[in-house]
Amino acid sequence: MKFNPKKSLGQNFLTDKNILKKIVDVGNISEKDKILEIGPGTGNLTTYIIESEPKHIIVVEKDIELIKILERKFKKEIQIVNEDVLKLTQDFYYDKFIVYGNLPYNISTKILSNWCLNKEIKFKKLILMFQKEVADRIVAKVNTKNYSRITILANWKFNIRKIFDISPECFFPKPKIESTLLEFIPKKKIIDIDNPKNLEKITKILFSQRRKMVKKKFIQLFENFSALSKKTNIKLTDRPQNISVDKFLMLVKEYENQSN
Repeated sequence: MKFNPKKSLGQNFLTDKNILKKIVDVGNISEKDKILEIGPGTGNLTTYIIESEPKHIIVVEKDIELIKILERKFKKEIQIVNEDVLKLTQDFYYDKFIVYGNLPYNISTKILSNWCLNKEIKFKKLILMFQKEVADRIVAKVNTKNYSRITILANWKFNIRKIFDISPECFFPKPKIESTLLEFIPKKKIIDIDNPKNLEKITKILFSQRRKMVKKKFIQLFENFSALSKKTNIKLTDRPQNISVDKFLMLVKEYENQSN
């Protein structure tokens, strides 16, 4: 069946067999593992996942035309869910899945943010492909221009490793940008906060003016902003990109304490 990729859904299908196999190998899949693949497209990666013989495979695909292709191609080898990944509830993630995803570039940060901000969702591992500039922000170090909100949200919960860049030549249709594969391993211990939405709120407020000093935003957020600056060793003349992930989490805990 001929299929024309839809630009509106950000459909660029990875076709390079060597790269597809390398991506599956990152998961180190065993017969006990349950796999969740987001956006399988025409099933190019799915084929190699099946060859790794995991216990169970679920794929989530929004496009009904692609669902028909997947059903014909794989029959009962996989469980197919016709849904928008952004609309899945936390009950859907009932197990510690290994997650594979060539995420639509227009919603990739939203998908990752949703997973990071939900304390109830537990993964074994995430192997995700992003637009290279988004991946560079996710793995950015403090005090660099790429350091951003998604850096903080992702690094709160995960140890993240860049695997490799992927050329546009490996896709159909060929995108205009390079892609990057990242591996996310859940941290054994995270700094606990009462409500992850507070991390989203504070990073949003501080990064809304990323080039400006944090003093004005500190005054807006914290009653004891001067004492807090000393306690956290955050200068009021710092910019948001000068504040480490752990210090952002300290700010969230202080914010929650003053709200109680």
